[in-house]
Amino acid sequence: MVSWWNRKRAARLAAAWLASRNPKKASGERLRLDDVSPELDVYLGQAAYLQLSMYETMGRAGASAPTLSGRLVTGVLATTALERHRTIVAEIERNGQDPAELMSPHREAIDRFLERTSGADWYESMLTGYVTAGILNDLFDDLLRSLPIDVRQRLRTVFDAREEAAVVEELTAHIEADPRVGSRLAMWGRRLVGDTLLVARSALASHAREDQSRLEPVWTELIAAHSRRMDALGLTA
Repeated sequence: MVSWWNRKRAARLAAAWLASRNPKKASGERLRLDDVSPELDVYLGQAAYLQLSMYETMGRAGASAPTLSGRLVTGVLATTALERHRTIVAEIERNGQDPAELMSPHREAIDRFLERTSGADWYESMLTGYVTAGILNDLFDDLLRSLPIDVRQRLRTVFDAREEAAVVEELTAHIEADPRVGSRLAMWGRRLVGDTLLVARSALASHAREDQSRLEPVWTELIAAHSRRMDALGLTA
């Protein structure tokens, strides 16, 4: 279980890295994460449950969308997460394993995470889908490169950013129509980072979770990508 102190520590670290980010460094060679990658079963189980949970969360959020276009875009987030989930489940089953059994150890922590980050309304829920999924998909895509080559080939496009353009277009329209929405979402985005980094930390190999010399470069790259996503919305990370 993650303590409240650890949650505060993650938020402070996220704020520090955001303040000192180096765009040139972020655009360079991507990190090699071989020494922090979890076992294949752990990777697949957590990734599958995250996508299933995101699908369910976005499906519920769609009902409160203020416009029809917003409801459609929320549906894009939900269906994309479901497609990812099904692809990962197919990989689990290909290995002769039970998807429910592999997902079960991650259920409690991910459920708590999504409860904390579900958002007070549709706008915040949409940003959650954009920010948290973006950070975690980046991480799982990076970790994928350390898995067996046949798994990498089958999952090579699963964590792409296919849904992000639609989300940016929809949220930007609302932000431009009402600047108060933008101010509120900028604050919500900063709050999301700490909780999301804790989930990211739990996705790494257990022996690496307390090794800050290994973790800081990982977080720096994830935060740089997060900052670019917020920039795309015209918001300050």
